[in-house]
Amino acid sequence: MSFKIAIPGSSFAPESVITDAGMEVVRGPSGTTAEYIETMQDCDAALISTIPLTDREVLEACPKLKIVSRMGVGVDSIDMDVATELGILACNTPGVNTTEVADHAVGLLLTLMRMIPESASAVRRGAWTDDKELMRHYQTTAQRVAGHTVGIIGFGNIGKAFTTRIRGFGPAKIIAHDPYVPQTTADLYGVQLVDLDTLLDESDFITVHTPHTEETHHIINADTLAKMKPTAILINCSRGQTVDGVALHAALRDKVIASAGIDVTEVEPIDPEDPLLSLDNIIVTPHLAGWSPTFVEESGRRQAENAVRVLSGQAPHGLANPEVIKTIAVMRASGNPGRWQGVPDFSTALDV
Repeated sequence: MSFKIAIPGSSFAPESVITDAGMEVVRGPSGTTAEYIETMQDCDAALISTIPLTDREVLEACPKLKIVSRMGVGVDSIDMDVATELGILACNTPGVNTTEVADHAVGLLLTLMRMIPESASAVRRGAWTDDKELMRHYQTTAQRVAGHTVGIIGFGNIGKAFTTRIRGFGPAKIIAHDPYVPQTTADLYGVQLVDLDTLLDESDFITVHTPHTEETHHIINADTLAKMKPTAILINCSRGQTVDGVALHAALRDKVIASAGIDVTEVEPIDPEDPLLSLDNIIVTPHLAGWSPTFVEESGRRQAENAVRVLSGQAPHGLANPEVIKTIAVMRASGNPGRWQGVPDFSTALDV
């Protein structure tokens, strides 16, 4: 049986991974939902991106589709419930940019603490020579991590990676909030798990590393910002929707917290006229945290391998909706496997 794997729009996935496995690459546009569907509707798998959304309309229009595979960890552009209902795997490439995101979060924190952009800009303006008062402000305001409390919201792979990096700077303690992680796991990293209010109250620096779910939507909001120290620095390299942008603007404008460094926004790209960009106590980077040449190469390859592996009866690198295994088992057992007709059973290779 010859399988077809769609690559709608652009992709970093190497086609050779697909063709070397004896499978066919189908390329096509993805600018509109109609174009997206047209590219994928006769294919067995698709290597997708964040847009267009892979929603019910798209998934139901592709009767042969068995796998949708995204680069990186996020699968928020896929309607997971519908994919599971239809027996379609939502695959990702977990762990491939943990290093990059953790590095970026530390970089944003240090940049804000040490006032690097503004002080470097002042030097270019000649202020080192001409503005002794400004230089004194930098000298008496720059901070260090040592002796302070670092708070981490979300203690998954990236939260743990951030911990291993920030510990070297000598914080007084590192605390984290994650209701799905046991203290025995946190103990391995020298981290104390606490409730969210305690973390907000005690932390000098707070970094968000949680996925976006109904539970974490706007976990940083007007109420939680008000519980932070007025000297607190907030970092967000997770998902833009975990932070209420309107509330963050108000908190920074009114000095409820000291500053923020964010790599993600609720709407991306952020509007150049967004009020957040008018403030001088925030740094916004363009969803850059997860990116590097190493990530591009490794994640693109694994994205393609997810499709090839499943269609060959092997486990994918990442499966975001493991409940789909039951759906597919029922389909096979019914004698009407539908989209899974003639495909080897990959489920025995899964560690779930």
